[in-house]
Amino acid sequence: MFDIVAIGNLNYDVTLLVERFPEFHEKVIAKKAHFGLGGAAGNTASWLSQMGLKVGFIGAVGNDEIGEAHISYFKKIGVDVEGIKVVNEPSGIAISMIKNEDKRIVKHLGANAHREIDLEYLSRARYIHMSSNPKEIIEKTAKFAHKRDIPVFLDIGEAELPKSVEDKITYLLMNEDEFKRKYGSLENLQAVKSKNLIITLNGGGALLRNERGEIFKVKGLSAKVIDSTGAGDAFDAGFIYGIIKGWRLKEAATLGTFLAYLSVQKVGARTAIIGIEEIKKKAKELNIELPF
Repeated sequence: MFDIVAIGNLNYDVTLLVERFPEFHEKVIAKKAHFGLGGAAGNTASWLSQMGLKVGFIGAVGNDEIGEAHISYFKKIGVDVEGIKVVNEPSGIAISMIKNEDKRIVKHLGANAHREIDLEYLSRARYIHMSSNPKEIIEKTAKFAHKRDIPVFLDIGEAELPKSVEDKITYLLMNEDEFKRKYGSLENLQAVKSKNLIITLNGGGALLRNERGEIFKVKGLSAKVIDSTGAGDAFDAGFIYGIIKGWRLKEAATLGTFLAYLSVQKVGARTAIIGIEEIKKKAKELNIELPF
């Protein structure tokens, strides 16, 4: 059995820090660059495995050096790779240009478009996490999990949330901008049919609504933002870890906020990843009380 199976993209990230964005037909010189493995669900899976959970993954990579790197990295940190397809398409890529807190991203799905849900593999999960998935995969996975009583975490991102499974999502996660685009004002929390709703707020912190309709707010931590790439994925990892360990919603979101705080101070989606003992140590240094 896996503590959790994550489903989503595996990308190669090219991150460029710039003083300003180029104009039409203009070249600018980046002040800093970072190249590394990424993909939202892959980033969250990496955190969770380093935190000591048994993690499986469903995704797809290309039959190329990037695909080999993803599989090698996961094997190294203990993420199971049986659910990852290798296909004759280039691996996914994401190119980011970042100016302070302003970010522009271009992605190519590549091999990610060919991932398939293996229900036998999925049945081995105690929990399921989805991030950056198309409507069809969200629907199929949520219905399967509901029948099996497997709790589902869904970071919906830009994707469409199928109405047919909205009430089958145990923990629906999104950022403030995504919520406003989908549901309007933050006053509309009760309009969302998922059992629990978690919204990460601009500037840090989170807004939570539990199964009983109660609303809580978790404060963010002040940090100089170097690169926000992967911060939401780090939040997801902290939140998921807390829930799996039986913590209350607010405690789990507090850990999520803390991991996001660590993430934004590094360039790249996975450079901030540390193990659970180091997380405990850093949390203690900042007087963040969590029930580890």
